[in-house]
Amino acid sequence: MQIRKREQMDPQYLWRLEDIVPSDAAWQETYEALCAHKSDIAAFDGKLTQADAVLECLRLESAQSASMERLYVYARMRSDQDVSNAVYQTMCDKIETLSVEMGTIASFVRPQLTANPTEFLQSLAEDPRFAEYDYGLRELIRNQAHTLSQPEEKLLAQAGSFAGLFHDAFNVFDNAEVRFRTFRDSEGKTVRLSHGLYSVYMQSECRDDRRKAYRSMMGAYRDMIQTVGTLYAGNVKKDVFYAKARNYDSCLAKALNTTNVSVAVYDRLIECVNGALDGLHAYLAYRKRKLGVDRLRMYDLHVPLVPNSELRVEYKQAQQIVLRALAPLGEEYRGLLEQAFADGWIDVYENKGKRSGAYSWGCYGTHPYVLLNYQPVTHDVFTLAHELGHAMHSYYSNAAQPYDKAGYEIFVAEVASTVNETLLLRHLLAQASPEQEAYLLTYMLDMFRTTVFRQTQFAEFEERAHAMAERGESLTAQALCDAYAELNRRYYTDETGSDEYIRYEWARIPHFYRSFYVYQYATGLISAVCIADKILTEGEPAVKAYKKFLSAGGSMPPCEILKLAGVDLTTEQPYRTAMNFFRDTLARLEALEKQETRSDRK
Repeated sequence: MQIRKREQMDPQYLWRLEDIVPSDAAWQETYEALCAHKSDIAAFDGKLTQADAVLECLRLESAQSASMERLYVYARMRSDQDVSNAVYQTMCDKIETLSVEMGTIASFVRPQLTANPTEFLQSLAEDPRFAEYDYGLRELIRNQAHTLSQPEEKLLAQAGSFAGLFHDAFNVFDNAEVRFRTFRDSEGKTVRLSHGLYSVYMQSECRDDRRKAYRSMMGAYRDMIQTVGTLYAGNVKKDVFYAKARNYDSCLAKALNTTNVSVAVYDRLIECVNGALDGLHAYLAYRKRKLGVDRLRMYDLHVPLVPNSELRVEYKQAQQIVLRALAPLGEEYRGLLEQAFADGWIDVYENKGKRSGAYSWGCYGTHPYVLLNYQPVTHDVFTLAHELGHAMHSYYSNAAQPYDKAGYEIFVAEVASTVNETLLLRHLLAQASPEQEAYLLTYMLDMFRTTVFRQTQFAEFEERAHAMAERGESLTAQALCDAYAELNRRYYTDETGSDEYIRYEWARIPHFYRSFYVYQYATGLISAVCIADKILTEGEPAVKAYKKFLSAGGSMPPCEILKLAGVDLTTEQPYRTAMNFFRDTLARLEALEKQETRSDRK
C-alpha cells in the first residue's frame, strides 16, 4: 500500500501543534523576542549573594528556559511530521544555536550559587518565596562537595567538547562501517545482514537461518573486537577521570548521584536478580522443551513460541481496549485518555517523511503529545498504552508542579508507561482464547527476560568493567570478553550461555557508552509490576498513591517519589514481588500447555 502524504491524512488522526505555538509566524516572533533578551541574565553576574537578586535571576532563567523549550518542541515535532521539510529543520537549528548561546551566557549561575555558604543556600530553600526552586537549591547543597572552582569547572566544560567522541566513534562504526558476512538463507537468498534484518532473522522459524544470522552479527564484532575494545576502554577511562576529578569514590557513585539515586539500589538490583536466576533458568528449560531442540542456543531466545497469534486491532478498537484495560485507574484518568483521543494529542498513522517509531513529548504549559506509526498489530496496541502512560505522567506532573520541579528523572520515566502495559496485558489475558493467552504469556515472559534479566546482566558488566579500570587493571578486549562470557554463563547456564560467539555481544551494545543507564530499564519494570499489582488488588487507595507518584514530577529524589506509590527499591520486597510475577506467569503458561495436551488426547 502506498504511503500517503501529510496533507492527505484525515485530520482526526493528526496532532494539533497549534496548542503549543499558534503558527510559524508566532514562532518567529517569539524567537526574535528571545534573541533580543538573550543577554539579560548577565546583569546578575557577581550579584548572586543576595536573596532578592537570586530570586529574580532564577525567575528570569526559568521564564527563558520555558520559552526556549516551547519553541524547540514545536519545531522538532513539526520536523518529525516530515523529516524532509527543510523549514522546520532550519527552525530546530536556530533554536539549538540560541540555546547554546544562552547557556554560555548563563553559565555563571550554578557555580556562583554553589560558591555561597551552605547556610545561605539552606535559608533560600526554606524561604517560601523560593518554593518553586527549593529542591534545586537542596540539590546544589548536596553536590557542593563535587563542584569545583570556577577555573576548574571551566576546564572540565572545555574537556566536555571531546568527551563524547568515544560514543560518536562507536556510532559511526556501528551504523556505517561495521561489515556483516553474507549468508544464504533457507529460501536460497543471499543475505547482507543489517541491524534491522538481524531482528527479523532472530524470529525466523528456520533455526539454521537464525544460527547464520547470529554468527554473521557476532562475527562482525569479533572481527573488529580490538578496535571496539579500545573505544569502550577509552570511554570507561574517561568516566574514571571525571569521577576522580569530582571527588567521587567510583564511577558508579558519580553516575547515580547525577539523578540522586543511591548505589544501594544498583547493588540490590544485582543481588536480587542473581538470587532469582532459577526462574530464568526454568523459562529457558520451558523454551527448550517447546522448541524441541537438544540444546537451547542463544539464537533460540527470540523466536516466538506461539507464532501467528497476532491480534488484528484497528486504531479505534485499540482505543476502546486501552480504555477498558486502564479502567482500574479511575474516571479522572479515563477522562484524560478520552481527551487525548479526541483533542489532537496523538499523531496516529505513518505518512510520507514522518519519523519512525513512537514517543511521548511536549512542553510545560500545554497538554502532552504522542507520536505513533500505528499498525493493526498486538505490539502497537501495547505501544499506544505505553506512550499514553508517559503522556499521563507528564500531564499530572505539569498540573501539580511549577516549571522547575515538573520534569522527572529517567529513573522513574519508564514506570508509568510500563504500568499501563502491565494493566493492558492483564486485561487481554482475562478474555483471551487459549492460543492468544499463550501468546500473551510468552510476550510478558520475553519482555521480562530482556528488560529485567538482560539489562541487569548489562549493568553487572558495566560495573565490573569500571571496577577493573578503577583498580588499574588493563582493560583489554580479551579481558572484557572474558568478563562478559562469565556473566552470560551464569545468567543463561552453561548449556545455553557458553556459546563461542556470545562473548563478543557486549561490543554491539550502544547503551554502554551512556554509562550506568541500562539498569533503569530493569528497575522501571520491577516497579511497574509492583504498582500494577497494588492497583488491581488494593483498588482506590493504591490508585490515589499512584497519582501522587504521577504528580510529583521532579520535586523529590526519584526513589522517594517511587515510595509514594508503595515501592522501596532499597528493600527486597519489590524484587520479590516482580520475580514471583515472572514465576507465576511461567506456571500459568505451563498449566495452559498441560490443559491443551489433555484436550488433544480427548
